[in-house]
Amino acid sequence: MEKNSKSHPDCINSSNPYHECVEYCFKKISEAKERLDKEEAGLSQWKKQLEVERTVHPDCINASNPFHECGDFCFRKIAEAKELAKNIGSQQGGDVAQSSLDPSNQSEVAEDRRPDSVEHTAHDDDQHSDKNVEADYPVLNERQKKLFELRLKMNEARKANQMAIVAEKNRLEAPPEARGVSKQKWLEERKKKIGKLLDANGLDMSKSYMLDTQEAAEEKYKKWEKDPAPFGWDVFNQKSLYNAYKKRTKNIEVDLEEYNSMKEKDPEFYRDASSLQYGKAPKIPDENIDRMVKELEDRDLKRKAFSRRRRFHEEKDIDSINDRNEHFNKKIERAFGKYTLEIKNNLERGTALPD
Repeated sequence: MEKNSKSHPDCINSSNPYHECVEYCFKKISEAKERLDKEEAGLSQWKKQLEVERTVHPDCINASNPFHECGDFCFRKIAEAKELAKNIGSQQGGDVAQSSLDPSNQSEVAEDRRPDSVEHTAHDDDQHSDKNVEADYPVLNERQKKLFELRLKMNEARKANQMAIVAEKNRLEAPPEARGVSKQKWLEERKKKIGKLLDANGLDMSKSYMLDTQEAAEEKYKKWEKDPAPFGWDVFNQKSLYNAYKKRTKNIEVDLEEYNSMKEKDPEFYRDASSLQYGKAPKIPDENIDRMVKELEDRDLKRKAFSRRRRFHEEKDIDSINDRNEHFNKKIERAFGKYTLEIKNNLERGTALPD
């Protein structure tokens, strides 16, 4: 199909063969050209202004950076480098001439090039460079000096922030264990040993169960038949609470004769909401109370005796008063840590001040 001759080549719809440019298209094309010309003019003006305002020495190592402006440090280093190069060149020329005239002085020249003489020469060069720094030193106005000081402060603050971030990360993250073998490495070594045994017996990996002994097989079956422990919110459902109740009352002795006698003495032993004795506690023997207290103490001792090996990080910040409080704080941190992170950071930095 022939291209439409009524469409302007700069129109955004010129690729459409059925499009015909009208007054709206020409207006948009002219606006785009004017905007492009303004942007080019502003860019060129910005470059000229940047070249005028910049103070960059041609011998500076950062002269290729368009945003770099030489300061005291740059000019001092340039002057020192020039003076050092001049002294080294003159010293090498004198040494070569002296060695060519008197070969017996080669040992003395070698001794002069020892580190002590180099340090002495460097010290002399520093003194000469300090005298000649003013020759390559441009005059900075107040605005440039202020800008240079602000940039130095920004660089110092940036370095301090980076060091603080690294230190905080090392403090929060637990270090790797120095002793023992990692679980992944142990599994890989065990898999290699099992593979060698299977190859020796002419079996593949799917028949690895044939290497298990009777005791190991019985242990596996016991684990498979055992119900998995409740996890997450399943710990608080009715079934889990009932199982925990049965487990607690399994070792409690019950006197059926005493129970039946108490039920016969009290006609309202099983009270309902309409009973006049509802809410009134019956008389309980002291032996039963002591037995309940003993059960609670045994339960507390059993809970304290249970422990699981965990990593201990000495450099971590202490925010708890005991182990139970530490465990509770970890739960709170998992649930609300991301919402309170900014508040904690402000309090640590001292920036959490009232408006």
